[in-house]
Amino acid sequence: MSHPISILPTILFPPLLAQIPDPPTQLWYQGTLPPPELKLLAVVGSRQYTTYGKQVVEYLLAGLAGYPIGIVSGLALGIDGLAHEAALRHHLYTLAVPGSGLEPKVLYPARHRPLAERIISAGGGLLSEFPPDSAATKWSFPQRNRLMAGLSHATLLIEAAPQSGTLITARLAVDYNRELLVVPGNIFTETAKGVHQFLKLGATAITEPNDILYALGIEPNLANDKTTPLPSLSPQEQQVVTLLREPLARDTLIRALGCPVSEAATLLMQMELKGYIVYEAPHYSARI
Repeated sequence: MSHPISILPTILFPPLLAQIPDPPTQLWYQGTLPPPELKLLAVVGSRQYTTYGKQVVEYLLAGLAGYPIGIVSGLALGIDGLAHEAALRHHLYTLAVPGSGLEPKVLYPARHRPLAERIISAGGGLLSEFPPDSAATKWSFPQRNRLMAGLSHATLLIEAAPQSGTLITARLAVDYNRELLVVPGNIFTETAKGVHQFLKLGATAITEPNDILYALGIEPNLANDKTTPLPSLSPQEQQVVTLLREPLARDTLIRALGCPVSEAATLLMQMELKGYIVYEAPHYSARI
């Protein structure tokens, strides 16, 4: 990356970090630190996310667009990466807190180094208490998790198995007397079991963006709803969206449309370009 890595003067540390029992003694950053007027929401979850988990991230963060909220996550594969991507897509400030130093040669995971570059270029930032050339280790991730929980006003948990390291962040949010928000999941899936542990203990259930706004003390702007209005769909496009009430395999969707394969392929490609649907092999999902 061409962006400089700087050590952060103690006086500029995020103020909420001073309230945790074991605050960092040093911090390095790249890009732009979160403006003080933002409410910071840590978004964490499983690396092995489901289609449902991805839809939840997109739906909830899209509903936060335009509000003074910043998204904090760990740059990891899975829900973390999806949260950063959704924040960028909806023009929300986002801060990545990796479990490594910030130099490109050690930034972890390597697959998300281009994502880190886009975060900085979009006006977001990277933050780490590890020296810039420090490689990730097994112990560095729990240490990193306390920073995410500590500098955020609330933590949102989306999908986590019972033994997931993600639950460390959730437990720390509770220990630090911060709001813990959880998205209920399918009771038959492993990635919901860790989330439901906290739901039973009294965490706040989140089923729509306004739930997050209320938890952060932000009044929804009902006169200027931030929800993107539904586009005007052609009859064929409406048929696709209707069929995609649940994700479908490409071949299944094309057969259900009942038109020539070439025509169906063109329709689906155009709808992807418009952002109405998304293809993640082997399934199509609706985004509206």
